[in-house]
Amino acid sequence: MKIGKIPESVLKRSVFKQIHTKREEVLLGAGVGEDCAAVKLAENEIFVVSTDPITGTATDIGHLAIHITMNDLASSGAEPIGVMLTILLPESADEADLKKMMGQIESVCAEVNVQVMGGHTEVTKAVSQPLINVCGVGKAKAGKLVSTAGAAPGDDILATKWIALEGTSIIAKEKEDELLRRYPLDLVRAAQRFDEYLSVLPEATVAVRSGVSAMHDVTEGGIFGALWEMAESSGVGLEIDLKKIPVKQETIEVCEMYGINPYELISSGCMLMASPDGNTLIRELGKAGIHAAVIGKATAGNDRVLFNEDEKRYLEPPKVDELYKVV
Repeated sequence: MKIGKIPESVLKRSVFKQIHTKREEVLLGAGVGEDCAAVKLAENEIFVVSTDPITGTATDIGHLAIHITMNDLASSGAEPIGVMLTILLPESADEADLKKMMGQIESVCAEVNVQVMGGHTEVTKAVSQPLINVCGVGKAKAGKLVSTAGAAPGDDILATKWIALEGTSIIAKEKEDELLRRYPLDLVRAAQRFDEYLSVLPEATVAVRSGVSAMHDVTEGGIFGALWEMAESSGVGLEIDLKKIPVKQETIEVCEMYGINPYELISSGCMLMASPDGNTLIRELGKAGIHAAVIGKATAGNDRVLFNEDEKRYLEPPKVDELYKVV
C-alpha cells in the first residue's frame, strides 16, 4: 500500500467489517471521518478519546502532535483534559532531541490547559525518524456531542480560517532554502508562521454554543478529503463553490512552486462545519475574531459536486496527501 491514509475502500473492507463486538456504553465509534470515540460515564457527562500519530515531518513534531489531537477532540464538541504519549525515536536521536520535543509538547499543553498524564518513550530500530502518537482525553456534556456524521440536507457548509495552513507551514520550514531562491524572505517567513493558526478549539467552542450540526477538522487529504468524509459519514450530497474556499496567497505560491494541489494538502487549523444557519454562525465566529466562510450546501442524494464558475466536477474519495510529494 502507498504512504498516507489507508484508502476508504480498504478501510471499509478490511477494518470496519472486522469489527463485531459492540457495547451499549459506546455512543460514538469507528466510522468514515470519525476522529473520536465517546463513552457515557455518568449522567450528563460523556468521556471522549482520540488518537493520532505524527509521521509526515520531524519539524516541530511536538507542537503538531498535541494540536492535532486537541483538534480532533474539539471537532466532537469536547473539552480536552489530558494526553497519553507514545514517543518512538530512532537510534540517531539523542537526549537533546527528546527534551526539545517535550518542551514543544508542554508549551501547547500549557496553552490549552491540558495535562500530560503518562505514556511511553522508546528508542527503536522500527523508525527512521521520531514518531509521536497521542491519545487525547476530553469530556462533553450529554446532548452536546458533535460528530462528522451530523450534516443534513439543506445545511450550510462552512470552513474556518484558511485551508492548507499546516501543509504550507511544514513545507516552508522543510524547504526554506529552495523557497528563498524564488520568493522573498517575508513570504517564506509568513508561510512558516501558519502553525500559529493550528488550534481549532476556539471555533469549536463558538460553534457548539451557537448550534452546529457537524464538525470535522481538516487534516490529511485536505479540504477535498474532509468534504468527502463528512458527506460519506452523514449520507448527504454536496454542492461546493471552489472560489469560496478560503486560501492564503502564501499557500498558493508554495503549492505552485512544487506543483501540488492546495485543496488536497493537510490542513490542520481549518475546521469544516455544517450548520442550519451558516450566516449566523459566521457572525458569532467573527465576534471571536475567527475568519470563516460558507462554501456550499449539503444536499439530498449522493452527488458531491464542485463548482468553479461554469466548470462542474465531482469530488472523489481522499487520495494520498500532497505533502508526501514534497517532504
